[in-house]
Amino acid sequence: MKLLLDTHAMLWWLSDDRRLGDQARNLIADPGNDVLVSVAAFWEIVVKVRVGKLAAEIGAIVEACARDGFVRLDIIPAHLQTLEALPTHHRDPFGHMLIAQAITEDASLVSQDQHAAEYPVRVIACSDSC
Repeated sequence: MKLLLDTHAMLWWLSDDRRLGDQARNLIADPGNDVLVSVAAFWEIVVKVRVGKLAAEIGAIVEACARDGFVRLDIIPAHLQTLEALPTHHRDPFGHMLIAQAITEDASLVSQDQHAAEYPVRVIACSDSC
């Protein structure tokens, strides 16, 4: 299975945050699954650090993702074409890009975003309570 981690899912994994439930945690840990992290997620982290909404060091995050065997997903023209065709159910540009990438890459999006299910993308909830 191919998984694309939403920004919060990636951060919760890296910090061993309990908000990441057992189902998502087991899927991410399964060596049979390909786990993707988007440069859009790294970009979102840097934006949030710059405006004071998050305390993080992007270099350490990128290194931790590589150490955990995650595959970096760059933004390519096919992702942008999918993004262009998406409806606008909410106003999160990073969420839109991650959804477009998941659709294009035929990946399941691991996310707690309530709006993700409004799009034609497979979503795996981060929390077991959803």
